[in-house]
Amino acid sequence: MTVEELCDPDQVLARQAARESSARSYARHLPVVPVRAEGMTVYGADGRSYLDCLSGAGSLALGHNHPVAVEAIRKVLDDGAPLHVLDLATPIKDAFTETLLSLLPPGLAGDAKLHFCGPSGADAVEAAIKLARAATGRTGLVAFTGAYHGMTAAALAATGSVAARGVAGVPDAGVTRLPFPQDYRCPYGVGGIAGERIAVEHARRLFDDPGSGMTPPAAMLVEPVQGEGGVIPAPDGWLRALRTLAAEHRVPLIADEVQTGLGRTGELWGVDHAEVVPDMMVLSKAIGGGLPLAVLVYRGEYDVWDEGAHTGTFRGHQLAMAAGTATMRFIVEHSLTERARKLGDRLREDLAEAAAHLPAIGDVRGRGLMIGVDLVDPDVAPDALGARPAAPGLARRVRTEALERGLIVELGGRHGAVLRLLPPLIMTELEAEQVRDLVLASIAAASTGWRA
Repeated sequence: MTVEELCDPDQVLARQAARESSARSYARHLPVVPVRAEGMTVYGADGRSYLDCLSGAGSLALGHNHPVAVEAIRKVLDDGAPLHVLDLATPIKDAFTETLLSLLPPGLAGDAKLHFCGPSGADAVEAAIKLARAATGRTGLVAFTGAYHGMTAAALAATGSVAARGVAGVPDAGVTRLPFPQDYRCPYGVGGIAGERIAVEHARRLFDDPGSGMTPPAAMLVEPVQGEGGVIPAPDGWLRALRTLAAEHRVPLIADEVQTGLGRTGELWGVDHAEVVPDMMVLSKAIGGGLPLAVLVYRGEYDVWDEGAHTGTFRGHQLAMAAGTATMRFIVEHSLTERARKLGDRLREDLAEAAAHLPAIGDVRGRGLMIGVDLVDPDVAPDALGARPAAPGLARRVRTEALERGLIVELGGRHGAVLRLLPPLIMTELEAEQVRDLVLASIAAASTGWRA
């Protein structure tokens, strides 16, 4: 095969379609063959450049090939350090651990234990659930509608998507699922603070009512901001109420910070918005500086595991730990959390203002640089709370229009109609303006004759 054939994007994409499984996802909708990337920009084999608002599903907090991450990786390679050590202690791991502990919520860091998992967020969720069951002697789990926790057994059982569980044949027996409050499509049909209060009372009565049918759970698992569920922030008061309720019933509260952690939401951790300290935190994505890494952090009182209770061959990823340490330090030293908050606030405000002349925008929400644009059918009357039906067909057209304009975005939400923006925390003000303009232009273009 010639070099030209290897680099021809159409042939590369054709070979991928022929050889890879039908479960491939992003590749179906983003027919780009990246050959180089820097910061927020991806350069394709087609000769075009793209602004990347996917960022490895939030893994690339510092964007592509950031100098501090690259330098950290190169130093490990140049020093001849071992790359694979299972869970043996190394100076690289020790530096990562010290840095992470210094950044955790103080109420957790004091006696925190760390467990390095297989290098995916799903495995860390599995570890958290397994540990909670071992520590409490219970098996049940409280999870929430719209949740996404991963594609392995226990994580998938806690996930809200019926379709995802159905394909895998994973039952959700033992999972009590509570509504996740939100304003735009309030599960209780009231919205606002009233919906939040009902959600709190619903949960409290479920725990207190001996006839509720819920056996005492091993844990309560919640995302500070639901990502795949449609970029829905947990109301602060509701999250604080869950913290109190879990403590009253001696139920470990697990915060799934796989996507929200490390500055993404405009606070260092998603739970910081509500000033909540969970019993366990699940970390992955950005924590590895763009390389695979997953960590479970938990209070020392739950450290009941026997040797080898949760293992994995690749839980000692030295390159990821080095890159992760450099990334954590850079985020703190350069106030990128505050930058994410300010840029995110401005982007959401601009997009929300545009809804006045783009009725396909139903709602704009999120925190920091974790933003969701709920795309709706503007020709259908709104419900009693002002929400119009989701428009997944329109959303798919918007994604295509965006890619044609040089912007990489993806979709999420219950109906696949929420445009998700996860730009790197190093995004400049100029790039933020470009993203805004490209998103609005794509929505305007897609809204014309989209039913055809």
